Amino acid sequence: MARKWTNMAAYAEKILKMREEGSTRQEIAEILGLEKSQIKEFIKRHNRKQKAGISEPKRKGRPRTRPLTTQEEMSLRIKELEREVSLLRSFLHAAGRM
Repeated sequence: MARKWTNMAAYAEKILKMREEGSTRQEIAEILGLEKSQIKEFIKRHNRKQKAGISEPKRKGRPRTRPLTTQEEMSLRIKELEREVSLLRSFLHAAGRM
């Protein structure tokens, strides 16, 4: 069975306006002659795009219990750079360039 493709961008304003007015996904689908799943996926994609544009990237790892002082930040950064330098040196040594 062939998949049905619909240009949802043409319906974007109508869908969002009806959603703000409080219409359910099913009601929007019936009025526009689409399937409920199409409306659901459109709203999900729209919300994800809105959220991605606003929020900052998530930090990795466990959150700190207390904030770092500037001295602690500098010492951690120095350790990180030292690890990076040693890794690059070992790579250059293995590649025969050092």
